[in-house]
This record gives sequence, structure tokens and C-alpha cells, in this order.
Amino acid sequence: MQEKAVPRALTRAQQARRQRVVDAAMELGLEGGYEAVQMRDVAARADVAMGTVYRYFTSKDHLLAAALVHWVEQLDDRLGQVPPRGVSSAERVIEALDRALRSMGRQPQLVAAVFTALASPDPAAVECQQQVAIVMDRIISRAMGDTPPIDFADRSRMIGHVWYSSLVGWVNGWSDMARVHDELAIAVRLLLPEELAAAPSRSA
Repeated sequence: MQEKAVPRALTRAQQARRQRVVDAAMELGLEGGYEAVQMRDVAARADVAMGTVYRYFTSKDHLLAAALVHWVEQLDDRLGQVPPRGVSSAERVIEALDRALRSMGRQPQLVAAVFTALASPDPAAVECQQQVAIVMDRIISRAMGDTPPIDFADRSRMIGHVWYSSLVGWVNGWSDMARVHDELAIAVRLLLPEELAAAPSRSA
């Protein structure tokens, strides 16, 4: 029986081992997509025992979903250091999301792997889904600026849903990054209508 994952209260050494496991999974996903991420290979790449992998992650889907959490947290940090530019809230939100799209477009196999895992019914992966949503909400809300609409939380959540569903279309091969950008731009301008005049359409 697999050990239950330990999501918090880790020592520095445990955090470092857990991060090595996440990094190894991301490397394997980048190289070969979802099927390339096998727990034995992750353990070997991270130089840890199989039991260590299962100490922190209940399944492959949990591990890959956690990798996406790590990725969006890194994006959040970068956007905090170099905020998106734009006169209007819409421009800033689109710029923030475009940064994410550019990064994802450079590593399609990894993105496909983590989004496949994110759709898993595994309870631990579902918890990661919620964490991703929280971070994306923070990214979008911060990009709106100091004077967001009163119902900014609802608008931010809807933009996040469009971000996710548009990327699923790209991962599944029936869309491309230009279309993902366009769908996000439309959603942002519909949900931030007071900024319409300040945010003309852009090509991806």
C-alpha cells in the first residue's frame, strides 16, 4: 500500500527532496510527455528511493499536478518582480496571461503532461487543481491593479476558467496558441468592459 502524501510541515531537507522529485518529473515530462513520467524513472532521476516519491505524492497524476502548481507559483513570483505593463486593467491582465502562454508554448509536451494530470479525479490532484486556481486568481487580480471592479473576484475566476479551457483545447490539438490568446483577450475585455476603449485587439 502506498503511503499517504505529506503536503506540509516538512523540514528543509524534506522540502529539498520533494522539490527534486518535482523537478525530475518536469524534466521527464518535457522530454517525453505524460507517458514518459513513470514513478521509477522519477525516483532514479531525482536520486531518491521509490518510497520517498510516494511519501510526498500519492500518484503520478498528483506529482504532475503538483508540478503545475510549482510552475504557476514561479510565474507568480516573476510577475511580482516584473509586473505586467499596460495603461488599462485589460492590457495588464492580457500581458500577464501572455507571459504564461509564451512559456507554455516553448514546452508543449510538459504542458500536455501536467494538464492531463490536472484533469485526474485523484483527490490529491484535485487539491492541486484548487491551488492552481488560487495562484492564477492572484496573478489576474494583481494585474487588475489597485482599483479593480467591486466583483473582481468573480471576474478573475471566470478569466481563469477561460485560461484553463483554452489551454485544454491547445493540449488536445484542436486549437493553437494564437486562438488561445484571442479567446483570452475576448474574455478579458468582456469581463472588464470599462477598459474596452483602452485595450485594442492584438495579434498573438
